[in-house]
Amino acid sequence: MILVKTDAGQQVLKDRSVPLSPRQRTAFILFDGKRSIDEVIAGTGIAREEVDQLVTLGLLGPAAGSKAPVPVPAVDTPAGGSAPAAPVSAPEPKPAETVPPAAAPSGRSKQQRYKDAYPIATQLTGALGLKGFRLNLQVEGTGSYDDLAALAPKIRAAVGPEKAAALDKALND
Repeated sequence: MILVKTDAGQQVLKDRSVPLSPRQRTAFILFDGKRSIDEVIAGTGIAREEVDQLVTLGLLGPAAGSKAPVPVPAVDTPAGGSAPAAPVSAPEPKPAETVPPAAAPSGRSKQQRYKDAYPIATQLTGALGLKGFRLNLQVEGTGSYDDLAALAPKIRAAVGPEKAAALDKALND
């Protein structure tokens, strides 16, 4: 689904009347009617629940021609207040595989694979220069094997499969 900023969202972007975390603000800016929710989540690392919250607050809405978002159940507030509540919708399912399958893992722990793959990922994204600056920041923001494995397809797309082979090997073997 593709989301765009509503009129209220445009106003919040200008006057910052609704406090947003830096990650939320970055994602909010990227919702321009051209990128899907999955693309923005992959590009910023924002959680689906945070996107749902922006929709619930009325800052984002579906783009013209995009299917409507999954409705979020209303949450009763005490004394009929209208404080926004965190959305209760289920998170969007993640792709079954984010890293090409390995023939047989070598028995290394996820932590060890992360320690081996992290320097390779930072080297690959650092070599992209300004073009890969944001991707490099995302790599540096990873803290676990799962985070890095989820980012691997973006790295592969940016550097090409030949250069990414070392990263895939470190993550999978």
